[in-house]
Amino acid sequence: MSTFMAKAESIERKWYILDAAGKPMGRTAAIAASILRGKHKPEYTPHVDCGDFVIIVNADKAVLTGKKLEQKYYRTHSGYAGGLKETQYNTLMSDRPELAVKLAVKGMLPKNSIGRWSLGRLKVYAGPEHKQQAQKPEAWCAE
Repeated sequence: MSTFMAKAESIERKWYILDAAGKPMGRTAAIAASILRGKHKPEYTPHVDCGDFVIIVNADKAVLTGKKLEQKYYRTHSGYAGGLKETQYNTLMSDRPELAVKLAVKGMLPKNSIGRWSLGRLKVYAGPEHKQQAQKPEAWCAE
């Protein structure tokens, strides 16, 4: 008996919806990263991008536990001297909650081309409405 190796052309991708309302952001991001990688499938192959699409709704209602709202910062640097910009997560969650959730998922994906392709299949919305009704997404229930 030989080991099954998935091929990129034989992958069937499904759409799943995750509701982040009232749940810790890290737990939602971990589930989303696992689905994006395809680890929930029996034909998972580490070197093949075999994940599914993920829609995260209610990102503005995601919960950060502990004192992360005051102590955690989103930092970007322009590359120039003195080019560091810091945004507190309290401000980030009120202004751009989609970015905060997307960054949490990005940190849990591999830092290579498969991770970048996987992140392209992630759709994040602040409210309960999304634009992917035509794809007939299913609610993710296995937690």
